[in-house]
Amino acid sequence: MINRNPYATYANNKVMTASPAELTLMLYEGAIKFCNIAVKAIDDKDTTTAHNNIMKVENIVRELRGSLNHKYPVAKDFEAVYKYVEQRLIEANIKKDKEILEEVLTHLRTMRDTWKEVMKTGRSAVS
Repeated sequence: MINRNPYATYANNKVMTASPAELTLMLYEGAIKFCNIAVKAIDDKDTTTAHNNIMKVENIVRELRGSLNHKYPVAKDFEAVYKYVEQRLIEANIKKDKEILEEVLTHLRTMRDTWKEVMKTGRSAVS
């Protein structure tokens, strides 16, 4: 079978060859991307696109939350933030409130940036 979409092939290969740390980073990046799309959709009064993209962010946050390793104490802190972000996403979706989404974006960006630092520290420790 020939894949007619080279970008889809590239993206699939990127996911299939990524480390668990890289997959987590990709989830953060996806959540940020879909949240930005939802903000724009709210500005454009496109409630369907806003809803669909907020749901994508919710699903990603649930995946991140479900992947927590609770043998590490920091997982409890991440759990609390993910739970809070999920609640805010539900509220943003009901109200179609872009200010709430901007708040969520702040949390997601902070967590992504923290994760990048963790990845750098991990690579430094291995080197």
